[in-house]
Amino acid sequence: MAESITAQRRFPGWDKPEQLDLSKADWQSGSHGAGDVQIAFVEGFIAMRNATAPGSPSLIFNPAEWRAFVLNARAGAFDLT
Repeated sequence: MAESITAQRRFPGWDKPEQLDLSKADWQSGSHGAGDVQIAFVEGFIAMRNATAPGSPSLIFNPAEWRAFVLNARAGAFDLT
């Protein structure tokens, strides 16, 4: 079964496709193998999924959103304190 995402609602400024085929995505894990997150670069977008539940929905980022996410993660914005 081909994996794809479907946007349920369109929001102002939403620039993501209504369908994105993830069935042939080259999923990559972190360099240290730690954590359960995988990412794939597909059709100019970045998909992120839970590696322990690969059939669950993926988050889809455009390049600007991905950059903001990575910069904030590096700055500790998502760290539990």
